Amino acid sequence: MATISAKKFFTKEQKDLIKGSILRAELDSSGEIKVHIENFCEEDVLDRAAYWFARLNMHKTELRNGVLFYVAVKSKKFAIIGDQGINAKVPENFWDDVKNEMGEEFKKGKFAEGLSNGIEKTGLLLKKHFPYHSDDINELSDEISFGDN
Repeated sequence: MATISAKKFFTKEQKDLIKGSILRAELDSSGEIKVHIENFCEEDVLDRAAYWFARLNMHKTELRNGVLFYVAVKSKKFAIIGDQGINAKVPENFWDDVKNEMGEEFKKGKFAEGLSNGIEKTGLLLKKHFPYHSDDINELSDEISFGDN
């Protein structure tokens, strides 16, 4: 894991799995999910994820229902950040539960599968609280984004 850069950490098939999970999670929902991968996180992982949340303009969705899955592959850190609209609706330990489930997959080396499962679980919640409306638009790209480091 230490020798592979963030952009090459996932195979094309794994990237397709993750992107497919994003598309399925956003289907029938107005929610927005983004995955951001970089090599290093030298600070608190939630602070770094919040930095990318803002930099990716995730706070600018109409219903404030964006969710960022952030992974620093070489630092072996990850976080999930939801915007205030979704955070007002989720059960108390929802993000911790999703993160713990993802962490179990990550420990087995199943990084794409762990991300995919976390995204799909989040999608179920988005569909419940932020159903799709006929005038909904995809406000954020579904492509995985990569950091500079």
